[in-house]
Amino acid sequence: MMSQKALLIIDLQNDYFPEGKFPLHNTVQTLSNIKIAIDKANQQNIPIILIQHIADAANGIAPFFNKGSLGVQIHPTILNAIAHADIVEKSYADSFEQTNLEQVLQKHKITELLITGMMTQNCVTHTAISKAAEKYDVAIVMDCCTTVDQMIHNIALNAVSTRVNLQTTEQAFA
Repeated sequence: MMSQKALLIIDLQNDYFPEGKFPLHNTVQTLSNIKIAIDKANQQNIPIILIQHIADAANGIAPFFNKGSLGVQIHPTILNAIAHADIVEKSYADSFEQTNLEQVLQKHKITELLITGMMTQNCVTHTAISKAAEKYDVAIVMDCCTTVDQMIHNIALNAVSTRVNLQTTEQAFA
Protein backbone atom coordinates (compact mmCIF):
# COMPACT_ATOMS: atom_id res chain seq x y z
CA MET A 1 0.00 0.00 0.00
CA MET A 2 1.25 3.46 -0.83
CA SER A 3 1.89 5.76 2.06
CA GLN A 4 0.00 9.03 2.26
CA LYS A 5 1.60 11.87 4.18
CA ALA A 6 -0.14 14.71 5.98
CA LEU A 7 1.49 17.94 7.12
CA LEU A 8 0.32 18.85 10.63
CA ILE A 9 0.84 22.47 11.64
CA ILE A 10 0.32 22.78 15.38
CA ASP A 11 -0.54 26.06 17.16
CA LEU A 12 0.85 28.62 14.73
CA GLN A 13 -1.23 31.21 16.52
CA ASN A 14 -0.79 34.94 17.09
CA ASP A 15 -0.08 34.69 20.85
CA TYR A 16 3.25 32.95 20.07
CA PHE A 17 4.50 35.80 17.86
CA PRO A 18 6.18 39.08 18.94
CA GLU A 19 2.90 41.01 19.42
CA GLY A 20 1.27 38.11 21.29
CA LYS A 21 0.89 37.19 24.95
CA PHE A 22 3.61 34.49 24.94
CA PRO A 23 6.15 35.17 22.17
CA LEU A 24 8.47 32.25 21.44
CA HIS A 25 12.07 32.05 20.21
CA ASN A 26 12.82 32.13 16.47
CA THR A 27 9.20 32.48 15.32
CA VAL A 28 9.96 34.47 12.16
CA GLN A 29 12.39 31.83 10.84
CA THR A 30 10.07 28.99 11.90
CA LEU A 31 7.15 30.66 10.10
CA SER A 32 9.30 31.05 6.98
CA ASN A 33 10.34 27.36 7.13
CA ILE A 34 6.73 26.25 7.56
CA LYS A 35 5.75 28.32 4.51
CA ILE A 36 8.36 26.35 2.52
CA ALA A 37 6.90 23.09 3.90
CA ILE A 38 3.40 24.26 2.88
CA ASP A 39 4.62 25.00 -0.65
CA LYS A 40 6.27 21.56 -0.89
CA ALA A 41 3.15 19.85 0.51
CA ASN A 42 0.97 21.67 -2.02
CA GLN A 43 3.29 20.64 -4.89
CA GLN A 44 3.04 16.99 -3.78
CA ASN A 45 -0.72 17.06 -3.03
CA ILE A 46 -0.06 16.33 0.64
CA PRO A 47 -3.03 17.29 2.82
CA ILE A 48 -2.33 20.06 5.34
CA ILE A 49 -4.06 20.02 8.70
CA LEU A 50 -3.99 23.07 10.94
CA ILE A 51 -4.30 22.44 14.64
CA GLN A 52 -5.51 25.32 16.79
CA HIS A 53 -5.29 25.39 20.57
CA ILE A 54 -8.23 27.03 22.29
CA ALA A 55 -7.98 27.37 26.04
CA ASP A 56 -10.72 25.56 27.96
CA ALA A 57 -12.70 28.23 29.81
CA ALA A 58 -13.77 25.58 32.35
CA ASN A 59 -10.20 25.60 33.64
CA GLY A 60 -10.38 29.29 34.50
CA ILE A 61 -8.83 32.19 32.62
CA ALA A 62 -5.89 31.02 30.54
CA PRO A 63 -2.81 33.21 30.09
CA PHE A 64 -3.30 33.02 26.31
CA PHE A 65 -5.28 31.34 23.49
CA ASN A 66 -8.58 32.52 24.93
CA LYS A 67 -11.61 31.97 22.69
CA GLY A 68 -12.51 35.09 20.73
CA SER A 69 -9.13 36.80 21.28
CA LEU A 70 -6.81 37.99 18.51
CA GLY A 71 -4.08 35.80 20.01
CA VAL A 72 -6.02 32.55 19.55
CA GLN A 73 -6.28 33.09 15.79
CA ILE A 74 -4.03 31.15 13.42
CA HIS A 75 -1.27 33.40 12.06
CA PRO A 76 -2.55 35.17 8.91
CA THR A 77 0.55 34.14 6.90
CA ILE A 78 -0.42 30.50 7.39
CA LEU A 79 -4.11 31.01 6.62
CA ASN A 80 -3.21 32.96 3.47
CA ALA A 81 -0.85 30.19 2.28
CA ILE A 82 -3.49 27.47 2.55
CA ALA A 83 -6.71 27.78 0.62
CA HIS A 84 -8.64 24.92 2.19
CA ALA A 85 -6.99 23.07 5.04
CA ASP A 86 -8.83 21.12 7.69
CA ILE A 87 -8.69 22.91 11.05
CA VAL A 88 -8.74 20.79 14.19
CA GLU A 89 -9.45 22.56 17.48
CA LYS A 90 -7.85 21.20 20.64
CA SER A 91 -7.53 22.08 24.31
CA TYR A 92 -4.79 19.61 25.33
CA ALA A 93 -1.11 19.28 24.36
CA ASP A 94 -1.86 16.03 22.51
CA SER A 95 -3.62 17.01 19.27
CA PHE A 96 -5.50 13.69 19.28
CA GLU A 97 -6.96 14.13 22.78
CA GLN A 98 -10.71 14.80 22.53
CA THR A 99 -10.47 16.13 18.95
CA ASN A 100 -11.55 14.99 15.49
CA LEU A 101 -7.94 14.67 14.24
CA GLU A 102 -8.25 10.89 13.86
CA GLN A 103 -11.36 11.26 11.66
CA VAL A 104 -9.66 13.94 9.52
CA LEU A 105 -6.62 11.68 9.00
CA GLN A 106 -8.87 8.72 8.08
CA LYS A 107 -10.78 10.88 5.60
CA HIS A 108 -7.50 11.56 3.76
CA LYS A 109 -6.28 7.92 4.19
CA ILE A 110 -3.15 9.15 5.99
CA THR A 111 -0.40 6.73 6.99
CA GLU A 112 2.44 9.17 7.68
CA LEU A 113 2.52 12.35 9.81
CA LEU A 114 4.90 15.26 9.28
CA ILE A 115 4.59 17.27 12.48
CA THR A 116 5.48 20.96 12.67
CA GLY A 117 4.54 23.79 14.99
CA MET A 118 4.94 25.61 18.23
CA MET A 119 6.13 24.44 21.61
CA THR A 120 8.47 21.63 20.62
CA GLN A 121 8.59 20.26 24.18
CA ASN A 122 4.83 20.37 24.64
CA CYS A 123 2.24 20.11 21.85
CA VAL A 124 4.65 18.96 19.12
CA THR A 125 6.18 16.09 21.09
CA HIS A 126 2.94 15.15 22.89
CA THR A 127 1.19 14.78 19.53
CA ALA A 128 4.13 12.85 18.04
CA ILE A 129 4.21 10.31 20.90
CA SER A 130 0.46 10.14 21.45
CA LYS A 131 -0.96 6.64 21.86
CA ALA A 132 -3.23 7.51 18.91
CA ALA A 133 -0.20 8.36 16.72
CA GLU A 134 1.35 4.90 17.10
CA LYS A 135 -0.43 3.57 13.99
CA TYR A 136 1.28 6.20 11.80
CA ASP A 137 4.84 6.70 10.62
CA VAL A 138 5.62 9.90 12.53
CA ALA A 139 8.32 12.46 11.83
CA ILE A 140 8.93 15.81 13.49
CA VAL A 141 10.22 18.38 11.00
CA MET A 142 12.90 19.93 13.21
CA ASP A 143 13.39 23.22 11.36
CA CYS A 144 9.61 23.81 11.37
CA CYS A 145 9.25 23.80 15.17
CA THR A 146 10.23 26.18 17.93
CA THR A 147 9.68 26.90 21.61
CA VAL A 148 10.82 29.31 24.33
CA ASP A 149 14.52 28.98 23.45
CA GLN A 150 16.95 26.90 21.38
CA MET A 151 18.11 24.83 24.37
CA ILE A 152 14.60 23.59 25.28
CA HIS A 153 13.91 22.91 21.59
CA ASN A 154 17.08 20.77 21.32
CA ILE A 155 16.43 18.95 24.62
CA ALA A 156 12.88 18.09 23.52
CA LEU A 157 13.99 16.80 20.13
CA ASN A 158 16.77 14.73 21.70
CA ALA A 159 14.35 13.26 24.24
CA VAL A 160 11.80 12.22 21.62
CA SER A 161 14.38 11.01 19.08
CA THR A 162 14.29 7.42 20.36
CA ARG A 163 10.59 7.17 19.48
CA VAL A 164 10.07 9.51 16.54
CA ASN A 165 11.92 10.15 13.30
CA LEU A 166 13.51 13.63 13.17
CA GLN A 167 13.80 15.20 9.73
CA THR A 168 14.60 18.50 8.06
CA THR A 169 12.14 20.03 5.61
CA GLU A 170 14.29 18.73 2.74
CA GLN A 171 14.22 15.16 4.10
CA ALA A 172 10.48 15.26 4.85
CA PHE A 173 9.57 16.14 1.27
CA ALA A 174 12.33 14.22 -0.60
